[in-house]
Amino acid sequence: MDVGIVAQKGNARAAYLAGDLRDRLREAGVDVSVDEATAGELGVAGTPVSAMDETDLVVSIGGDGTFLFAARGAGGVPVLGVNLGEVGFLNAVSPAEAVDAVLAEVDAHRGEGMRIREAPRLAAACGDWTSEPAANEVVVQGGRRGRGGGVGYEVRVDGSLYSGGHADGVLVATPTGSTAYNLSEGGPLVHPRIDGLVVNEMCAEGGMPPLVVSPESTVTVTLTDAEEAVVITDGRGQHAVDVPTEVAVTTTEPPMRVAGPSADFFEALGKLS
Repeated sequence: MDVGIVAQKGNARAAYLAGDLRDRLREAGVDVSVDEATAGELGVAGTPVSAMDETDLVVSIGGDGTFLFAARGAGGVPVLGVNLGEVGFLNAVSPAEAVDAVLAEVDAHRGEGMRIREAPRLAAACGDWTSEPAANEVVVQGGRRGRGGGVGYEVRVDGSLYSGGHADGVLVATPTGSTAYNLSEGGPLVHPRIDGLVVNEMCAEGGMPPLVVSPESTVTVTLTDAEEAVVITDGRGQHAVDVPTEVAVTTTEPPMRVAGPSADFFEALGKLS
């Protein structure tokens, strides 16, 4: 078995835990890969995070941002999250439990197999361009927000018109992403066991309330008027698009795969206040 470890960059506590976990896994006969930044802290050979999809399990040590970073490199490989104290919607394992939790997944892999939970990813498509997968949200917005910015738009769900007008932009979020940017834009919290995507207009002049649609739906944002517009996935990967145009947002493969114990959703919510 091969386990990859991705620790929060610049966090000495995360690097120390990664080193301890690496030693314990190697004692158990497991091949271990460590991300390059952490490997530099430990004085060992490193592996690019983009190559973590060649492992059997990836361990993320940090917060939800580190988890999403690790998951991008992991592709369809399961990710187990160790929470260092931040809001831990994806990170259910405490540092004190990390070694035992990871070794339990190693034993499961060697036996009946790991129990994996899947969470959807999104992709945006415009013409010949398709975005990288997003675990939290896809945002279609003007080149700048606020007065004098934004976009004229129409939103369709599976071809049917839902809303339109002028707004800073339109956000489509997964249940995982409902607690992130979507929440700050007034969107609803979605329990992770609910299959659905949130369609949320951002600072709309009129518009409609946020809408939860089927994960099989195609959400099409038609941009009708704007000086400039961009598509942003998970707060990164900004891509400029010409206006007028259509941006289609759908779920994409592979889903994000989460290993280890489940986080208590409501306990994690308490850390938001």
